[in-house]
Order: sequence, then C-alpha cells, then structure tokens
Amino acid sequence: MPQVERTGASIHYEVYGAGPALVLAHGAGGNRISWWQQVPHFARRYRVIALDHRGFGASRCEPDAFRPSHFPGDLAAVLDAEGVSRAALVCQSMGGWTGLPFAMRHPSRVACLVLCCTPGGLWNDAVAAAVRATPERIAAAKIDHTPALGTTFARKSPEMRHLYGQIGSLNQASLGWLGRLFEPEARIAPAALAGYRVPTLVIAGSDDLLFPPEMMRAVARDIPGADFSLFEGAGHSTYFEMPARFNDVVGDFVARYLPGAGAPA
Repeated sequence: MPQVERTGASIHYEVYGAGPALVLAHGAGGNRISWWQQVPHFARRYRVIALDHRGFGASRCEPDAFRPSHFPGDLAAVLDAEGVSRAALVCQSMGGWTGLPFAMRHPSRVACLVLCCTPGGLWNDAVAAAVRATPERIAAAKIDHTPALGTTFARKSPEMRHLYGQIGSLNQASLGWLGRLFEPEARIAPAALAGYRVPTLVIAGSDDLLFPPEMMRAVARDIPGADFSLFEGAGHSTYFEMPARFNDVVGDFVARYLPGAGAPA
C-alpha cells in the first residue's frame, strides 16, 4: 500500500482502476475500508484513490499532529505522489475538512467536490447552532447505536451496523478529533467563499443526528453555485446506508465535470 510522509504522520492510501482520478475521503467513524461499496463501482470508470486520514486505518499520527489544518496538505502530497494534477473529491463528514479547504486553495486541481453530510469546516449560524445542540439531539433520539448511522438502518441491518463498528475499530484511538474539527483555526467563514467556483454537491440525510438536513441546506446556500441532494430515510452515513442511490447520485454529478474512462468528453 502506498504511503507518503507528512508532518507528524504517515499517510496511507490505495489506488484502484484507471482513468481520471476520483478521491474518496472518509469520515471519523471509518477509514479507506468504509468505501467498500463505492470503490468497485467507481473503479470501472475512474482511478479511485481511497486515503486513510492521519491517525485512521493504516495511517499513523502523533497525537499533537492531529490537526484538520494538515488535511489539505496531506491530500496534496498523495496527489503529487500519484502524479495527479486534477481530481474529483468525494468527502464524507470529517473528510469535508480535507475537501473544501483544498478546493478553496487549489481550485484548478479540483474538477468537482461532493460534501456528504459535512459542512467541511464552513462555520455559519446554522452550523454553530447545530453543533451546540448535538448532545441534546442525540439524547432525545434515545438510540442504542452510533449516531453516525440512521435509526431505521441500524435496526433493520444489524450485520451492517456491526461491520460499521468493526471498520471504525481499526483507527488510532484518543486523537480528540471531534473537538479539533470545530476549533477556530478550522473554521471557514462564508465570506471566505466569495469567488468560489468549484462545482459542488452537498448531500444530506433526512435523519442525520450529527449534521441535520436544515443545517446542510444552510451550508449549501453559503457555497456559491452548490447543488443539494436530500436522502430521505438516511442518517449520517448515506454512502453506507444507501449505497446504490449514493453511487448513482454522486456518479451522475461527477460525470458532468470529470468524464470517466471510455465516456464521451
């Protein structure tokens, strides 16, 4: 498995397929393995790069070096190592802190961006209110499973619920990732997106307990030109809970800006 060395971390990733590059950036509940329902699908048309964020999966990280501010540089190092000048980015939850800042800093390297149940570091009134209310929202739901999965899915699919937990157990413990995502240095003010032109799709799950749909709609409104797609009945992990629809929606969007191998330009 390829690896790049970064500040306080080693970043592992895997590459599948051939054609234009499509990057999969996972959330805090997973790692590159989380995309097992996406990699075979997209590798038919794209060169899929699935990375492990620092401290997740096979990537190691010194505790003091776990900062979202390092994420865009980690991605740049992976793309440089693979000789990729331009890619589509598909980012789940924590992965949005990789994708949106990277797109802002390197727009010419991003064909399009998909933000799946993530504000990507964007900090507006709706995000601030939703983050403050997260503990109460989860408590009111009275769930006995990770809030990263929708209640309907978790109850109907105990095997998949178990698999989700097993994948997450492969990550490095005690990084304090949640709090660091919302520190001031990781926040993007809406005004900073003035002039933003990267085609962006924002996906939300109607039953998401972590980043609820009304918050995600506000995120989409603050990203110039962003499209919005709501997955009815899905929780926070739309890619895991509704993979067929996710692959179709994301695939159609990406194909508009990055035709795959064998596809008409």
